[in-house]
Amino acid sequence: MPLHLPNAAPADAAPANAVHGGPTREAIRDAARRIGPHVRRTPLLRLSGTDLGLPQDIVAKLELLQASGSFKPRGAFNRLLSQTLPAAGVVAASGGNHGAAVAFAAQRLGVPAEIFVPEITGAAKRARIEGYGARLVVGGAAYDEARQASEARAAATGALLVHAYDQDEVLAGQGTVALEWQEDAPDLTHVLVATGGGGLIGGMAAWYAGTGVQVVSVEPEACPTLATALREGRPVPAPVGGVAADSLGARQVGARMFAVAKDHVAAAVLVPDDAIRAAQRLLWDAARVVAEPGGATALAALLCGAWRAPQS
Repeated sequence: MPLHLPNAAPADAAPANAVHGGPTREAIRDAARRIGPHVRRTPLLRLSGTDLGLPQDIVAKLELLQASGSFKPRGAFNRLLSQTLPAAGVVAASGGNHGAAVAFAAQRLGVPAEIFVPEITGAAKRARIEGYGARLVVGGAAYDEARQASEARAAATGALLVHAYDQDEVLAGQGTVALEWQEDAPDLTHVLVATGGGGLIGGMAAWYAGTGVQVVSVEPEACPTLATALREGRPVPAPVGGVAADSLGARQVGARMFAVAKDHVAAAVLVPDDAIRAAQRLLWDAARVVAEPGGATALAALLCGAWRAPQS
């Protein structure tokens, strides 16, 4: 559940040119047209800072109301609809949400899907994947092992590989979150986005590049993938653990998103698990929103002070 912080002044008009190393704005617009019949335009929720105990109001985009339960179908549909789909179908690796999205998209488009998940994937997410008709395979202890198994399976069968975050079509599909947000709430200045492998923040940062909107990455302390990559100057392996590992537990960020993030992500902050749990409770208490840990991570940065909005 990404968060925006509103301001009375609208952001500057966005440029039409490409972002080096990431999807162009036109590619994101094309993705929006392509996936429009298959995904939901999710609503915004404006919350008073007074209700949240924060010094500023926030605007949340409720991607938990997206088909299959997360923003992931945007990238999955854009990948599938941009390719000629082989008879062998599609293969993906996922901690849960991407797998459910690919399974959902494959079911809608009438092709078989095989989803590799790590052992840490919970029973509810496994059931959701199988409920969309996909074959579920447990492919190792952590996401990176499942990813390697999925890549080997795709190479052996000729199935189309749908990466969770490191493909151009996936980045452009996830970027449609920002396109909708700018259209529906043009009065916003900062975007806080929970980061795992980086598909969502990579697509959103590409859309907002060159505007007055600053994009901020928020990660669990136990899964510091982008923070580590920015410190080292390139994507490198990082620890994986903590309460949000099933949705934000990529071993390292994708090369495509890093090309965007190094120039267009304003900050990368880390939050403890306790702050993520507190954000989950606050979303329920203040708005009756039930968010998984990954969906509450962006709000956690405001609650624990890991990131503070600049004084106006």
